Amino acid sequence: MEISGKIIAVLEPRSGTSPRTGNTWMSQEYVIETHEQYPRKCCFRVFGEEKIKNMNIQAGEELTVSFDIDAREYQGRWYNDISAWRVVRGDAAAAAQAEPVAQAAPAPAAAPAPAASSIPAPSAPAASEEDDLPF
Repeated sequence: MEISGKIIAVLEPRSGTSPRTGNTWMSQEYVIETHEQYPRKCCFRVFGEEKIKNMNIQAGEELTVSFDIDAREYQGRWYNDISAWRVVRGDAAAAAQAEPVAQAAPAPAAAPAPAASSIPAPSAPAASEEDDLPF
Protein backbone atom coordinates (compact mmCIF):
# COMPACT_ATOMS: atom_id res chain seq x y z
CA MET A 1 0.00 0.00 0.00
CA GLU A 2 1.06 3.60 -0.43
CA ILE A 3 0.33 6.93 1.18
CA SER A 4 1.55 10.38 0.10
CA GLY A 5 1.86 13.44 2.26
CA LYS A 6 4.04 15.55 4.51
CA ILE A 7 6.02 14.24 7.49
CA ILE A 8 4.67 16.15 10.49
CA ALA A 9 6.44 14.29 13.30
CA VAL A 10 9.63 12.27 13.75
CA LEU A 11 9.43 10.25 16.96
CA GLU A 12 12.38 9.18 19.08
CA PRO A 13 14.17 6.03 17.89
CA ARG A 14 13.78 2.92 20.00
CA SER A 15 16.36 0.18 20.35
CA GLY A 16 17.03 -2.89 22.38
CA THR A 17 18.43 -6.40 22.42
CA SER A 18 16.41 -9.45 21.47
CA PRO A 19 16.19 -11.81 24.46
CA ARG A 20 15.84 -14.78 22.12
CA THR A 21 18.76 -14.14 19.73
CA GLY A 22 20.84 -11.57 21.58
CA ASN A 23 20.93 -9.32 18.49
CA THR A 24 20.42 -5.57 18.82
CA TRP A 25 17.56 -3.88 16.99
CA MET A 26 16.41 -0.32 16.26
CA SER A 27 13.14 1.17 15.01
CA GLN A 28 11.79 4.67 14.50
CA GLU A 29 8.26 5.95 13.94
CA TYR A 30 7.09 8.85 11.79
CA VAL A 31 3.72 10.56 11.30
CA ILE A 32 2.61 11.50 7.78
CA GLU A 33 -0.37 13.74 6.94
CA THR A 34 -2.17 13.51 3.59
CA HIS A 35 -3.20 16.49 1.45
CA GLU A 36 -6.85 15.48 0.97
CA GLN A 37 -9.87 17.67 1.64
CA TYR A 38 -10.02 16.04 5.08
CA PRO A 39 -6.36 15.29 5.87
CA ARG A 40 -5.57 11.98 7.52
CA LYS A 41 -2.61 11.15 9.69
CA CYS A 42 -0.80 7.81 9.73
CA CYS A 43 2.00 6.67 12.03
CA PHE A 44 4.39 4.24 10.33
CA ARG A 45 7.54 2.49 11.48
CA VAL A 46 10.93 1.86 9.90
CA PHE A 47 12.70 -1.15 11.40
CA GLY A 48 16.46 -1.58 11.26
CA GLU A 49 19.27 0.89 11.82
CA GLU A 50 20.50 0.59 8.22
CA LYS A 51 17.03 1.32 6.76
CA ILE A 52 16.58 4.30 9.07
CA LYS A 53 19.88 5.78 7.89
CA ASN A 54 19.24 5.02 4.20
CA MET A 55 15.71 6.49 4.18
CA ASN A 56 16.85 9.57 6.16
CA ILE A 57 13.30 10.84 6.71
CA GLN A 58 13.10 14.43 8.00
CA ALA A 59 10.17 16.47 9.34
CA GLY A 60 8.53 18.64 6.69
CA GLU A 61 9.46 16.39 3.73
CA GLU A 62 6.91 15.48 1.06
CA LEU A 63 7.01 11.69 0.65
CA THR A 64 5.22 8.72 -0.83
CA VAL A 65 5.63 5.82 1.57
CA SER A 66 5.12 2.18 0.55
CA PHE A 67 4.24 0.02 3.52
CA ASP A 68 2.85 -3.30 4.74
CA ILE A 69 0.13 -3.59 7.37
CA ASP A 70 0.07 -6.43 9.86
CA ALA A 71 -1.77 -7.02 13.14
CA ARG A 72 -0.76 -8.92 16.24
CA GLU A 73 -2.51 -9.97 19.43
CA TYR A 74 -1.12 -9.25 22.89
CA GLN A 75 -3.04 -10.12 26.07
CA GLY A 76 -6.37 -10.25 24.28
CA ARG A 77 -5.95 -6.94 22.41
CA TRP A 78 -5.01 -6.44 18.76
CA TYR A 79 -2.43 -3.94 17.56
CA ASN A 80 -1.70 -2.78 14.00
CA ASP A 81 1.83 -2.54 12.72
CA ILE A 82 2.47 -0.31 9.68
CA SER A 83 6.00 -0.96 8.43
CA ALA A 84 7.54 1.14 5.64
CA TRP A 85 9.69 -0.63 3.06
CA ARG A 86 10.22 2.17 0.52
CA VAL A 87 10.19 5.97 0.54
CA VAL A 88 10.00 8.19 -2.55
CA ARG A 89 10.86 11.87 -2.10
CA GLY A 90 8.42 14.65 -3.13
CA ASP A 91 9.83 15.47 -6.60
CA ALA A 92 10.19 11.81 -7.54
CA ALA A 93 6.71 11.08 -6.14
CA ALA A 94 5.17 13.80 -8.32
CA ALA A 95 6.99 12.43 -11.37
CA ALA A 96 5.85 8.88 -10.58
CA GLN A 97 2.24 10.04 -10.25
CA ALA A 98 2.42 12.03 -13.51
CA GLU A 99 3.97 9.14 -15.45
CA PRO A 100 0.85 6.90 -15.54
CA VAL A 101 -1.19 9.90 -16.72
CA ALA A 102 1.22 10.46 -19.60
CA GLN A 103 0.95 6.81 -20.59
CA ALA A 104 -2.85 7.04 -20.56
CA ALA A 105 -2.85 9.89 -23.12
CA PRO A 106 -5.04 9.24 -26.17
CA ALA A 107 -3.43 7.73 -29.24
CA PRO A 108 -2.49 10.08 -32.09
CA ALA A 109 -5.29 10.89 -34.53
CA ALA A 110 -3.33 9.28 -37.40
CA ALA A 111 -3.67 5.83 -35.84
CA PRO A 112 -6.56 3.93 -37.46
CA ALA A 113 -9.33 2.73 -35.21
CA PRO A 114 -9.86 -1.04 -35.13
CA ALA A 115 -12.61 -2.32 -37.38
CA ALA A 116 -15.84 -3.21 -35.61
CA SER A 117 -15.81 -6.68 -37.15
CA SER A 118 -12.44 -7.52 -35.56
CA ILE A 119 -13.82 -7.16 -32.03
CA PRO A 120 -15.63 -10.30 -30.90
CA ALA A 121 -19.05 -9.77 -29.38
CA PRO A 122 -19.29 -10.76 -25.71
CA SER A 123 -21.26 -13.93 -25.17
CA ALA A 124 -24.08 -13.94 -22.63
CA PRO A 125 -23.91 -16.63 -19.94
CA ALA A 126 -26.31 -19.52 -20.32
CA ALA A 127 -29.46 -19.32 -18.20
CA SER A 128 -28.35 -22.34 -16.16
CA GLU A 129 -25.02 -20.74 -15.14
CA GLU A 130 -25.11 -18.89 -11.84
CA ASP A 131 -23.53 -15.47 -11.64
CA ASP A 132 -21.19 -15.23 -8.64
CA LEU A 133 -21.03 -11.43 -8.74
CA PRO A 134 -22.58 -9.69 -5.70
CA PHE A 135 -24.41 -7.09 -7.79
